[in-house]
Amino acid sequence: MTLIDGRALAAELRARTLATVDTTLAAGSAVTLGAVVATSDPATAWYLRSISSAAEKVGITVRAVLVEPATPDGVLDALDALSADRDVDGIICLTPLPHGLSLAQAGEHIDPAKDVDGANPTSLGRLAAGLPAFAPATAQATIEILRHSGTALVGVEAVVVGRSMVVGKPLALLLLAEHATVTVCHSHTRELAQVTARGDVLVAAAGQAGLIGAGHVKPGAIVIDVGTNPTADGGLVGDVDTAAVESVAGAVTPVPGGVGPVTTALLLGNVARAAASQSG
Repeated sequence: MTLIDGRALAAELRARTLATVDTTLAAGSAVTLGAVVATSDPATAWYLRSISSAAEKVGITVRAVLVEPATPDGVLDALDALSADRDVDGIICLTPLPHGLSLAQAGEHIDPAKDVDGANPTSLGRLAAGLPAFAPATAQATIEILRHSGTALVGVEAVVVGRSMVVGKPLALLLLAEHATVTVCHSHTRELAQVTARGDVLVAAAGQAGLIGAGHVKPGAIVIDVGTNPTADGGLVGDVDTAAVESVAGAVTPVPGGVGPVTTALLLGNVARAAASQSG
């Protein structure tokens, strides 16, 4: 079994982003990502630090907007303000959100031209219609990893476990655009292992540690583990029991070090593209 190194791919993507940002900076425009935060969740704080650190390396400024007190109206007002700010090129809204506010509702307040993480329902609709749009970076990262690993997707049977607006649904659309045959599984899927074991490509994005074991995997399948589940000792594990599937799968993305670094790199690449588009 091969472990797919997401960090190496992320480094290549950052190099491309740096070149795009340098061109925009040379034209006299800064590149800025606005991040709305309405939680004190440690995992969210870690993610924001990770984005900020990676952004600094490619010349992108991150403007974090902390919403206190954390109310739905406060989040929406912050998103509206960033959408209207001509100095902001891309916008993300970090979760968890205040009670009573969904990510889809928040996403409606992000200008689609600045929607670098595909949170606005308009972006999902454009993806479904085959029109240009920013896809959620995690879904996009899965496709990029498959391409980078040389996985041919035309005619391949792909199984996605999870139907969220952040990964499952947009990823299904992206896989269909690559001419794969796609099955989406969820909490009501009967005989999950029988369904997932059909997949030449299996993507685990359910948010349940160790959900996917050896019996869920077709021999030789490419397994993409999108799960990020915190452990009691402060670590991170995926949805795939990697030790259990290593004798069956052809390749697996590790957690950490797989999808995560590629997601961050692609998010910043989307910011750079948005800036270049708006400055042009």
